Order: sequence, then C-alpha cells, then structure tokens
Amino acid sequence: MDEHTSLVHERLRGGEDPWDFMEDLPTVDELVVFTLRAEHIEADGGLRPTHARNQRLLRQIAAQYPELSPAVRSMLGSENTHRRWDAVVRVLGES
Repeated sequence: MDEHTSLVHERLRGGEDPWDFMEDLPTVDELVVFTLRAEHIEADGGLRPTHARNQRLLRQIAAQYPELSPAVRSMLGSENTHRRWDAVVRVLGES
C-alpha cells in the first residue's frame, strides 16, 4: 500500500533505524480503518472526535466492515489511535 510505503520512507529519511520502528507502523488494515475514520470525520465537518465518539466510530466501522474487526479491536481503548506510529506524536504524548 502506498501509504504504508510513505510512512516507512518518512521514518527512514528522518534517520531512524527500521529495526526500531517497523513494529510501530500500522498494518494495512489499520490504515484502511484510519482512512474510513477520516472520511467519517470529514463528513461531520472535520471536527476531531472526543475519545468516546472515536470509540463509537471505530465500532461502527467494525460493524460495517467485519473483515476489519481485528484491526479495530487492536485500536479500541487507545487514547491515541491516530498517528501513534509518528515519532513526534509519541514523544509529545510521552511527556
């Protein structure tokens, strides 16, 4: 998937070692869930959802696309389901 490749290249250009970040990257199914989530957010006027709304939105995606349920389950309960693979977001969230 082009998005996954872009994430890898971005991290490599940043000088990171692939052994350190490959497990942090989202799976292709997670990227599809993120895309569907973004489409729902855009349809709602672009407002970033609250944690509770985000969890409902993820459950709705799992109900609409059962094949994505394992990816959604791995994301449920997470405070930072968007861009958790991004080193900048991780660093900001850890402080």
